[in-house]
Amino acid sequence: MTEKSPIERFNHWRKKHISDRYFVIILSAIIGFLAGIAAYILKTSVFYIEKLLTASFQTQEQNYWYVIYPAIGIVLTVVFLKYILKDDTRHGIPRILYVISKLGGKIKHRKLYSSMLGSSLTAGFGGSIGLEAPIISSGSSIGSGLSQILKMDYKTTILLIGCGAAGAMASIFTTPIAAVIFSLEVLMLDLTISSIIPLLMASATGAITTKILLAESMLVHFKINDPFEVGDVPFYLLLGILTGFVSLYFNRATHFITEKMEAIQKTSIRMMVGASALGILIFLFPAFYGEGYDAIRMIITGHPGHLLENSFFYTFRENTWFFLLFLAFLILFKVIATTLTIESGGVGGIFAPSAVTGGFAGFAFARLFNDLDFTRHLSEANFTLVGMAGVLGAVLHAPLTAIFLIAEMTNGYEMIVPLMLTSTISFITIKTFDPHSIFTKKLAERGELLTHHKDQAVLTLLNIRDVIDKDVLTVNPTATLGEFTKVISKSKRNLFAVVDREQNFKGMLILDDVREDMFNRDKYGVPITKYMFQPPASERVSLDETMESVMEKFKNTGNYNLLVLNKGKFVGFVSRANVFNAYRQTLIDVSHE
Repeated sequence: MTEKSPIERFNHWRKKHISDRYFVIILSAIIGFLAGIAAYILKTSVFYIEKLLTASFQTQEQNYWYVIYPAIGIVLTVVFLKYILKDDTRHGIPRILYVISKLGGKIKHRKLYSSMLGSSLTAGFGGSIGLEAPIISSGSSIGSGLSQILKMDYKTTILLIGCGAAGAMASIFTTPIAAVIFSLEVLMLDLTISSIIPLLMASATGAITTKILLAESMLVHFKINDPFEVGDVPFYLLLGILTGFVSLYFNRATHFITEKMEAIQKTSIRMMVGASALGILIFLFPAFYGEGYDAIRMIITGHPGHLLENSFFYTFRENTWFFLLFLAFLILFKVIATTLTIESGGVGGIFAPSAVTGGFAGFAFARLFNDLDFTRHLSEANFTLVGMAGVLGAVLHAPLTAIFLIAEMTNGYEMIVPLMLTSTISFITIKTFDPHSIFTKKLAERGELLTHHKDQAVLTLLNIRDVIDKDVLTVNPTATLGEFTKVISKSKRNLFAVVDREQNFKGMLILDDVREDMFNRDKYGVPITKYMFQPPASERVSLDETMESVMEKFKNTGNYNLLVLNKGKFVGFVSRANVFNAYRQTLIDVSHE
């Protein structure tokens, strides 16, 4: 008898003493704690690297180290990840969504430390990125890793990935409610009792862990000094439209620059081009250095002029109209700096950059009206915070996440009404032009995106390769009716594929078409090609086709079987019965209740 492994023995003991539901809650607390530790390590590393590099910078002078530092960080990141760890960590949240929909929730263990190492080097040396996506990737890999070690089923694995993401996000911001909503809105987890309790546990544990470990100066918190005025409501509605279009620009600019950078095939050239352009942008606009939350803090605390510190434009800080033009440049170029950082080899996300861009937009909006002085005075700090939520919620297509994130970051819900108004209008605006978020656009186009729509989610999880009938007898193109009759006697089907020796598809045969002649021996010498026909494109599917497309072809043709080809070669048939059986089983696997 084979001796059981320690994990098998533990699982056997656990199933006897701890129910699955309570065990998942215990695991969620462990995942939240580990995610908090990971967030602490990452934030601390970035803080001290940045402090070491910039401590000697003079406020009133431009500094040429801004050109060099980001390039050094990107080079170090590429060297460590590509040539030492041999890992690709560029696709944070989209990669998690892909793993959930197509890889059964199995994230490679090295994602835990590769994302943290890459983002600490990138951000520490001034790369204009956010730390949220890397730490969420690390937290998700913790959840996936524990699930793989303990051999959990698919639905539990996905839940633990969500717990890792929630715990990580709560850790980086100390915003537990927003973190739970993020897992539901962005990772598309179902809102059920069996999922919400573990998510809350992981989120709370992660937030508490970093609250204890991190210094207050490292936490992303803002203080509201001005009350919400009902008379400002029309301006918050206008801000919603503005941030919606800023978000649209953010998404379109990201995709455009990404395509141009990906067209550069050689890694070294792409790295050199991206790092050089990034260095110039940060030299001109030092506010782009790192995550950018310090720039928002300058605005909130009433020192927006500090945005021009170390800048070539520092002497123009008192010029009202130049300052507004400078803010416009910050809004336009922030997304360019972020995309160049990522596409040239850096590791990071667009979470913080989109929020910071929204903050710049909200502040510029309020400052413009205040400078024009033909209306009531607007709170520049409040509009900055609400602008952050407007762009963040629209870019991510996650308005609830943005609303509760800013509400929790300000330690209260005094601004909840303007946050709701602006975020809703902003989301509606961008949804009109972009049906999918910046994270999900490419996945949706490939049919690899899970959604809260249960039917579509199940079809996304299904793979055509798993439902193909391959035990189909084939016929050679040179065969005669007599030879085909022998094949029929051994088959349980009425469909046959005609293929050559290389499995190239030549045509199809149906039993009904030869039924009369197969009992007439005088016709046994007739070539089988006389009965062969070519099915139309609507009755053929390929291996890379989505199950949603396959089901549409079943519906349109009325067929019970469809031909499956791979680059002209015969693979098999896919039947309605197999698809519906697989659908039923997958629905059971993914249902949490």
